[in-house]
Amino acid sequence: MDYTFSPVTDFTELEDAVARLYGPAAAPRQLERYRGLLKGLEETFGPCGRAAVFSAPGRTEIGGNHTDHQHGRVLAGSIDLDAIAAVAPNTEGIIRLQSEGYPLIEVALDDLEVHPGEVNTSAAIIRGVAAWFARQGCALEGFNAYVMSNVLGGSGLSSSAAFEVLVGNIINSLFFGDRCPPIQIAQIGQYAENVYFGKPSGLLDQMGCSVGGMVAIDFKDNANPVVEKIDFDFATSGHALCIIDSGADHADLTPEYAAVPGELKEICAHFGRSVLREVPEADFFAALPTLRRKVGDRAVLRAVHIYGDNARVAGQVEALRRGDFDAFLMHVTKSGLSSWRYLQNVVPAGYTHHQEVAVALAMAERLLDGRGACRVHGGGFAGTIQAFVPLDMLDGFKTEMDRVLGGGACHVLTIRPVGGVRLA
Repeated sequence: MDYTFSPVTDFTELEDAVARLYGPAAAPRQLERYRGLLKGLEETFGPCGRAAVFSAPGRTEIGGNHTDHQHGRVLAGSIDLDAIAAVAPNTEGIIRLQSEGYPLIEVALDDLEVHPGEVNTSAAIIRGVAAWFARQGCALEGFNAYVMSNVLGGSGLSSSAAFEVLVGNIINSLFFGDRCPPIQIAQIGQYAENVYFGKPSGLLDQMGCSVGGMVAIDFKDNANPVVEKIDFDFATSGHALCIIDSGADHADLTPEYAAVPGELKEICAHFGRSVLREVPEADFFAALPTLRRKVGDRAVLRAVHIYGDNARVAGQVEALRRGDFDAFLMHVTKSGLSSWRYLQNVVPAGYTHHQEVAVALAMAERLLDGRGACRVHGGGFAGTIQAFVPLDMLDGFKTEMDRVLGGGACHVLTIRPVGGVRLA
């Protein structure tokens, strides 16, 4: 194995890498995280003469709400919250992974078939990623890993995809000669999530975590998505990127999430297609009277949103290319309104007493007062909203959102320039 530095005796290389990744201002705080990470590795698994350190960021969806599962367009950005791992070799043919605050996971490398009892577990992700590499002829060996993450769970920032990308980068770097580029690492994570974890997700989350920076992704050919880096410095925009936790829980909302692709599938079936990207928009609108009778109005409105948000992503990208942030914000606002009105993923069907996401959006709109922009973030129905807040309003905005929704509800993020990475 090619482990590059010792957690005990060689900290200089890691210090330099952390400063490059997080920037000089954040480096001291981040270094304390990594010192705790390396300490956790040794306290959990005993002294280790060699170790390697990895990081994989969370991601924020900036444009294209629910478009990815219809092979549409999205705009995503990796963020400055990440999952980090310290890794040391073992000679037992077992992957042992200890996430801070969770039970130890063990995956034997001679048993990489799907385990039905592991559905919805981190062990399934590890086994699935390892299985993909093993089937490509990768000479896997056992290792011990200690993992810490500050990617907010249940926030729409893709803590699970960050974990998948982290595991993929560990194996790719240590055992596969870094042969898999970031896009393929994302696809490996999706494979593990779909086949082993049991969640039929799209590829947006993994792409946003793996590629890094701000990326426009076209999923027309889902097996070979077109990924384009967008060179725009948000620091020059005069706005802060905020993710606000509405306080609503995703539990028991699986039918709401499943209904979105389910209803769109019914529309596609009318045209003999599998995803909406394959149905020409003109054909859809020409068939509207028949579709309304056949699949109902909510399904029709959800398709209207998908067509519109695909176009809005292109508008966002073009606005950023020419440095027109006001035009970019206009598209963000329109996307948010479309999600609420047409996609209808703000309030779960039948909910009257609990409408937390709607309250969060109402508060953000009131505080912004025509400036900036806000929208539902990610899957919707629960979780978070996104806001672009003018810097001169940020302190007051954050204070009031925290007052109404609870302390720590509003998180100020930045776009991270790189995705999954080995810090050496």
